[in-house]
Amino acid sequence: MELLKTLTELCAQRGVSGDEKNASEKAAQLLREYADVSTDAFGNVYGIVGTHEQSKQTLLLEAHIDEIGMIVTYITDDGFLKISSCGGTDERVLTAQQVTVCGRQSLTGVVTSIPPHLQKDGESSESGSYYVDIGMTKQQAEKVVSLGDRVLVENELEIMREHIVTSKALDDRSGVAAVLWALDKLKGKQTDYNISVLFAAQEETGERGAQTGAYRLSPDLAVAVDVSFAKTHFESEEDCGIMGRGVMIGVAPSLCAELSDAFINTAKQSDIPYQIEVMNGKTGTDADKISVTKSGVKTVTLSIPLKYMHTPTEVLDLRDIDYTASLIAEFAQGRCEI
Repeated sequence: MELLKTLTELCAQRGVSGDEKNASEKAAQLLREYADVSTDAFGNVYGIVGTHEQSKQTLLLEAHIDEIGMIVTYITDDGFLKISSCGGTDERVLTAQQVTVCGRQSLTGVVTSIPPHLQKDGESSESGSYYVDIGMTKQQAEKVVSLGDRVLVENELEIMREHIVTSKALDDRSGVAAVLWALDKLKGKQTDYNISVLFAAQEETGERGAQTGAYRLSPDLAVAVDVSFAKTHFESEEDCGIMGRGVMIGVAPSLCAELSDAFINTAKQSDIPYQIEVMNGKTGTDADKISVTKSGVKTVTLSIPLKYMHTPTEVLDLRDIDYTASLIAEFAQGRCEI
């Protein structure tokens, strides 16, 4: 497996929450090299690695496959598409963006803006009042666009320098890539656990895929791989990780302290760079739903530091994906018992 190639392919797929078909199909294709793969009507992708033994606990490796975007809510008399955030898009970056409308055919559009020459002092778009110009009348638009169609900004993954990359959908295709990379590192090796995989749909709209997927797989332990905030030049280091300094291991009341400690000890014993991410309640990730599945699942979060979250130009360090995958692989081989 080539990590950069895999991440590029994953990020290129369209997969706004609730419409993950393209992204799920690509993830399933990549996962088949390591596992028996199945999908469900919800858009989740499942993988069973090897033969599961009754004497072993099952470890779930999970990451979400959906991405943030927008959804069409109305077509104006002038043919403009009114859009609303689908999954928490940072609306500050929308004005004048080129977007793709996933209608009955793929359409290129532009988010409308008022030229600065015509703006009144302090004038700006109000939250939720964004419109897309697709160059059509209302009658033309209604033939190719339906209310509820998804809209997204389609940036291709680019290398900024060496191991630093930028793209849309790094949240959380980087987590998917980390799970695949961990499985690649485990090929031909014995593990202390049965390994299951879940690439979950609809995380950005309420961790819904993780809830149904974890119920189906019924694991004993789970690792939710996601992204978290990397410091730029504004935020406090207390609230952020540092890009390039390793995987962020979650510690929170809603997580299993025993499992968090086991991953910290595994990182120490294996000389894998890591950071501690302390959360004072829920994590805001799929871990929140996985941990309360059935009678409870011991769950931990592993997060990849990410700049500019929920924008089309997210940035991360490929080394942090590798550190995350290495930590998962070492733990799965029983580096530190729990």
